Amino acid sequence: MAKPFSLQTVLELMQSRTDEATRQLAKLLAAEEDAQRKLAMLQHYRDEYFARFRAAAQNGLRPADWRNYQDFLDRLDEAIEQQQQALGLQKTHTAAGQAEWRRQHSKLKAIDALAERHRASEARLELKQEQKEQDAFAARRSDDEPAH
Repeated sequence: MAKPFSLQTVLELMQSRTDEATRQLAKLLAAEEDAQRKLAMLQHYRDEYFARFRAAAQNGLRPADWRNYQDFLDRLDEAIEQQQQALGLQKTHTAAGQAEWRRQHSKLKAIDALAERHRASEARLELKQEQKEQDAFAARRSDDEPAH
């Protein structure tokens, strides 16, 4: 009978930690994609609003309307800047999550390699034991057979 892997608990712990790091990384990647989408949406909206402003300016704008357009464009620029900062921060979090996942995955691979060596060693021992038993059985059979 094969001996159990002495580090099985550690292997299961490393698998659990790697699974958690994978889930966390997936959340971080989704949050980064969301931040990127929000930034793209703001930039697109700003481009559209600026095009409307330009068209209105070509047709002539009162000073109050001009200020309203400018104020709103300034607010959009500020929102874009804030979203760029949020995206940068999210990218930093994602990079840290990727590093954590790599670290956990590396530990898991190391323990898994030990487990695989253990399984291979146990399989060799079992084969050796089976061969001994077969040899002993064959020897008993030949001892039991009458001589010709």
